[in-house]
Amino acid sequence: MPNQSIERSQQLSEQLRSAFKLLIREMRRDGEPGGDGLPMMQTMLLVSVAEHPGIGVAELARMQQVRTPTMSAQVKALVDAGLIARGAPDPEDRRRSSLALTEAGTERLHALHARRIDWLAQRIARLTPAQMNALEAAIEPLTLIARS
Repeated sequence: MPNQSIERSQQLSEQLRSAFKLLIREMRRDGEPGGDGLPMMQTMLLVSVAEHPGIGVAELARMQQVRTPTMSAQVKALVDAGLIARGAPDPEDRRRSSLALTEAGTERLHALHARRIDWLAQRIARLTPAQMNALEAAIEPLTLIARS
């Protein structure tokens, strides 16, 4: 029995990975009509800065698991685009300045979120009631997997 459980887990893992990969690819492609021109990394950075106001570049780099120079270039692009603002340098470490979303960055993030929710809601609305029930039942275990 334990081997069957492991095999089933592996099979479900592959199916889930494939479904998420397709869903995310389609959401990115179709959920952003006209494209907002932001690369995925920069969108993720906007989300991270929104969730952690005052975060620094080095902390962002650690969080996203990229090198600090790579993160600095991405942050510079967002600053130049007017989506992120740098705060005053930290008095204890003059190399560090805090980052925060600008009003334009906040609006961009809200617009992107709304487009993606709308895109997903349109597709969910096409499901049968039984499929919606199955999707609703899957949310809790998927959340547990993500948080484990």
